[in-house]
Amino acid sequence: TSGHLTVAGEDLVSAGPKRLTRYRREVVGMVFQSFNLMPTLTVFENVCLPGFLAGRDRDAVEAGATEFLSWLNMDGRRNHLPSQLSGGEMQRTAIARSLINDPALLLADEPTGNLDSRNGEIVMELLARLNRERNRTLIIATHSDLADPYATRILQLRDGMLVAS
Repeated sequence: TSGHLTVAGEDLVSAGPKRLTRYRREVVGMVFQSFNLMPTLTVFENVCLPGFLAGRDRDAVEAGATEFLSWLNMDGRRNHLPSQLSGGEMQRTAIARSLINDPALLLADEPTGNLDSRNGEIVMELLARLNRERNRTLIIATHSDLADPYATRILQLRDGMLVAS
């Protein structure tokens, strides 16, 4: 209920709603366990939406969406609505959407939870590549061991307590 939180020089405790919104939009990408896709937008539109909301260049946003969807083997699903997708396809769409603004920090809640092992590996390879090549920080909460070979640090929690690092 009190304290200080400074991330990348930004005091998030004293930041007002507009500054926090800007920070979330420009610095942090989030992958939610429940996807949070807009049901009336196509896969491509869902991926592009955060970029458009941030006021980024349309061509750059669309090029990024195309790149991420291709990397995640979603090219053939770009014009489908979320209701026409499997759980794994919705998860990959949500991952592409979280990356569209090129966030410095990506928070992912079970990013491979709805994926088969091959697609889980594809997602982890993409996230590891972003970490290595674009110096992006990734924080992944997961029960799966798919992320383990890619992790630079693993923290284990049991019953709310840190048990290993």
